[in-house]
Amino acid sequence: MKLITAIIKPFKLDDVREALSALGVQGMTVTEARGFGRQKGHTELYRGAEYVVDFLPKIKLEAAVGTELVEDVIAAIAKAASTGKIGDGKIFVTELINVVRIRTGETGTEAL
Repeated sequence: MKLITAIIKPFKLDDVREALSALGVQGMTVTEARGFGRQKGHTELYRGAEYVVDFLPKIKLEAAVGTELVEDVIAAIAKAASTGKIGDGKIFVTELINVVRIRTGETGTEAL
């Protein structure tokens, strides 16, 4: 089992959710986040004054999937979240040792 964590642009969330649902991913957690990478924020003009916005709004999406789905999930997220511009985001893959469904007590892939 793997935990896929993706940092994406907020307006791409629905596209990514639809792509993952089409693959059979049954659940995900979405968190509003703020951050920056190579784009290093941007400058905005407010009431005639210029100021720097260091942390840009992002979405952090997490989905636990079986090992057999990992490559398909990565490809689906990358395709759905891509705009071709700087700041499209990143995908992280981490190993899951165990998963427990609290309601039923199921563990491992049955709990996904």
